[in-house]
Amino acid sequence: MKKPDLIKLSVIAAIVGLSYIPAFKWMIGRWSVADTYYSHGFLVPFISIFLVWLKRDKLSKLKIHPAASGWIFFLGGMAVHLVSMLWQVNFTSGFSLLPVLIGLVLIFLGKDYLRQLIFPISFLAFMIPLPLVAIANMSFRLKIFAAQASTLIINKLGVPAILEGSLIKTAHSRLMVEDPCSGIRSLIALIALGALMAYFSDLSKTKRTILFISSIPIAVATNIIRIVSLSLVSEIYGEKYAMGVFHDTMGLLVFVFAFLGLMLVGKLLE
Repeated sequence: MKKPDLIKLSVIAAIVGLSYIPAFKWMIGRWSVADTYYSHGFLVPFISIFLVWLKRDKLSKLKIHPAASGWIFFLGGMAVHLVSMLWQVNFTSGFSLLPVLIGLVLIFLGKDYLRQLIFPISFLAFMIPLPLVAIANMSFRLKIFAAQASTLIINKLGVPAILEGSLIKTAHSRLMVEDPCSGIRSLIALIALGALMAYFSDLSKTKRTILFISSIPIAVATNIIRIVSLSLVSEIYGEKYAMGVFHDTMGLLVFVFAFLGLMLVGKLLE
């Protein structure tokens, strides 16, 4: 890139960065709040940067062919950002950063660069928290489904259980499936993991899509396994054992099981 263009890019990038400070503050606040569903948000920008770094050799061999069409993405994204700031709609403000970055790549580097950078840029979407209303709605639906499925499985395993709302009752235990147990935290994180695994796989585009989409049922299934395990341990050994170290351990094992599940799907697709 020529020095004048590099200066222009640096100036525009600085202005864009300053204008997005309120959005960045909002995202960091959501990432760090207690019981957040987006603690992984801190990692996402670094993962995207790492993905760009992995492509450094390919990028160094590309020729720069600026595309004027980038202004459509850039100006459109900035317009959404400014309107969102005016109306204090943080989600759309944060999300508008993606077309802005796409626009900058097109304006200063061109389409060949965008083809190489589109995934690292798109991956940044996983750092943008969904609106709280959407999270609450999804969490409630997942909680009820997980409680219903878990109760069914517990009964199938020969342990009589009934469901009242999201409370699973067995003969000697009561397990309330609260919002943190809905599985939405693991779902959001595992969808991002599924995207990475699909990206790094050598599968066809169709099979990569299948692998990515499979992260959703796998995340839901592993959370149900967790709830069933907690219910059975509570029934057999008592609530104090289920809600202690075992509870925390199962929370970690959800991600281990889900990762193994994604690996298995990837192997089957090969």
